[in-house]
Amino acid sequence: MAAAESRKRQSSTAAGKPLPHDSARLHVSGTAAYTDDLPEPRDLLHLAVGMSSKAHARIRKLDLTEVLAAEGVVDVCTASDIAGENNCGPIVHDEKIFNDDIVEYAGHAIFAVAARTVDQARKAARLAEIDYEEREPILDVITAVEKESFVLPSEQLQRGDADAALADAPHRLQRRLDVGSQDQFYLEGHVAMAVPGEDNTLTVYSSTQHPDEVQHLIAAATARSAKDIVCICRRMGGAFGGKESQAATIACMAALMAVKTGRACKLRLDRDDDMIMTGKRHDFVIDYDVGFDDDGRILGIHFTFASRCGISADLSGPVNDRTIFHCDNAYFLENVDIQSHRCKTHTVSNTAFRGFGGPQGMYAIEYAIDDIARTLDKDPLEVRRVNFYGVEDRNTTQYGQEIEDNIIHEIVDKLENDAKYQKRRKAIRNFNARNAILKRGVALTPVKFGISFTATHLNQAAALVHVYKDGSVHLNHGGTEMGQGLYIKVAQVVADEFGISIDRIRSNAADTSRVPNASATAASSGSDMNGKAAQQAAAKIRDRITEFAAAHFNVAESKIEFANDAVTIDGEAHPFEELVQLAWFHRVPMSATGFYKTPKIHYDRETFSGRPFFYYAYGAAVSEVVVDTLTGEYRLLRVDIVHDCGDSLNPAMDLGQVEGGYVQGVGWLTSEEVCWNDAGELTTHAPSTYKIPTCSDLAPDFRVQLLQESPNREDTIYRSKAVGEPPFMLAISAFHAIRDAIATEDRPLPDLQAPATPEAVLKAIEGGE
Repeated sequence: MAAAESRKRQSSTAAGKPLPHDSARLHVSGTAAYTDDLPEPRDLLHLAVGMSSKAHARIRKLDLTEVLAAEGVVDVCTASDIAGENNCGPIVHDEKIFNDDIVEYAGHAIFAVAARTVDQARKAARLAEIDYEEREPILDVITAVEKESFVLPSEQLQRGDADAALADAPHRLQRRLDVGSQDQFYLEGHVAMAVPGEDNTLTVYSSTQHPDEVQHLIAAATARSAKDIVCICRRMGGAFGGKESQAATIACMAALMAVKTGRACKLRLDRDDDMIMTGKRHDFVIDYDVGFDDDGRILGIHFTFASRCGISADLSGPVNDRTIFHCDNAYFLENVDIQSHRCKTHTVSNTAFRGFGGPQGMYAIEYAIDDIARTLDKDPLEVRRVNFYGVEDRNTTQYGQEIEDNIIHEIVDKLENDAKYQKRRKAIRNFNARNAILKRGVALTPVKFGISFTATHLNQAAALVHVYKDGSVHLNHGGTEMGQGLYIKVAQVVADEFGISIDRIRSNAADTSRVPNASATAASSGSDMNGKAAQQAAAKIRDRITEFAAAHFNVAESKIEFANDAVTIDGEAHPFEELVQLAWFHRVPMSATGFYKTPKIHYDRETFSGRPFFYYAYGAAVSEVVVDTLTGEYRLLRVDIVHDCGDSLNPAMDLGQVEGGYVQGVGWLTSEEVCWNDAGELTTHAPSTYKIPTCSDLAPDFRVQLLQESPNREDTIYRSKAVGEPPFMLAISAFHAIRDAIATEDRPLPDLQAPATPEAVLKAIEGGE
């Protein structure tokens, strides 16, 4: 079946082709309209947020007299102005939109001010007089664990007998790891514009990955129902998970002020406020205790994961669950004990970020594998292979899912050969023997990443397709476009279902009034789910046209084909628009909905068991670096990647996702250091202090291959695979290449922590194990 679909794809006009992003022309010409670029309604008000300057305190007195008296100010909004529920928590209702009593991090929202201009609002927000009664904050994970400060109960997953395996193992290692946070640093910051309509309705334009959630949280806050709120998002200037849940807070503030003033209101955070107010990737403290044999095979392992969740649950439950699911990466762990602590700290609530907890778990097991190899004086690749999941046996995960699509052996074998890994590793050893200061390192690491929301009910999508009388098509679905190419991919699917060219299709904004109850565009599932839903909707219309044409022209349906912008009926080609017009004239409906729910998946949250993932995406990377051992500075020299996209829907988009994911992952593990001071204030809240990778940080030799002739074994859209998150973890190879470079005979296990900034590298060089 998969092979037949692959052959069909080879003759397709759109799907599988490296078409440009649907907004590429608009991007480069500066005409792509983001939320802040939309025409502003008359009398629009601009908002700014008054934030707490304390990490943990009770508000004794809040005086907004000077705020209201400031130039251009029209009104303020506080918790007392919320007619409905004062909540922006997406799962647990444990975080307020505005805080009028207790503030729990420096940056916590207390009020919003509306003024005629952006500058007036931002200046006025600083004039509030707030009297605090300070309380002791918890600012780090270790303290939170000691004080049993958690946003959610701790969880444990066990398989086999890890304690017995550890006790009997010939070799045993323990280590504590710190892995840092990461800001999403999207180009377009958080922004929302709320426009009041007639009869208590609101239209909200929001830069969000989850319009449905924005709609429902606004409805709850304003004491309305979902039918009264429409949320629209045409595109985002990046998101990376940071706009999955936390965009709702910004939109709620704009909506509440719009309700109070009766005027359109816009809130756009500047970069500093955005980084201070909004959540990031969870940083972790990780302990592992691993037992292994002389070949490096893991016999038993105990993990303890403690993550900084911030002040509320947000998405920390599923994020930390995914850490539990991915701390195996590509390795069979027969005896494993995993403990997970979800720590409450007086810092901003951390949230979704590309990989969603998976990278932290995979970082932990890769570090353990690297330690094992260095302890046994083996090539880490050799130890990785010994521990890989098998194809026929040793192929069940710690959560009970049988791996039916394991191709990690094939990918790693190909990459090792194509990248000339062994030859280069030998050359690097020779280079290091000749050079006292500059040291090179190389590492090959794999990726196995589960695709689906772990919450089974979220794995659903819907679409709405209209065909107009002139043969043009409107495409609507619940997915959001954040630059990843979702819209062009889904349009390619619809184009092939109708056999028409891509320029006949217009993809519309995600709009809750057109497609209701949509899940977030997250979990790398956007193309899988929305592509299938759109395919179904288009197929309904195509089948109606086919049925009509068969009756009208008195031919069998098997004699009707859609291709090349035409419908061929018993050998005679009719322009697509001509047949559409004819069908419309005979009252054939030209609009249809489609719905898709991911099959096969099931999951018991209480026991952490089942099949949470529809399938796995695989990949592997080789990274080579050079390190200056006097300063700790380093450069990436070469990167080789083989990544599994199944039968790619759009190789150009997928290639960009692989390249971008790797670079963003390198940033997480090397240069992007998130820091707070002793008062709990974020000190890295601008590009002057927070360093994302730039073009000059890229490896000058960067080679990426998409695995060919490897269609998804599951019935995904045209046998493709998700590509949003899996490539991010390929960057673990860069971290271990740095560690490889600084390891010596006297210091075989350097204590390098992430992010591996030059300071951290130098500390590892000078500090020993």
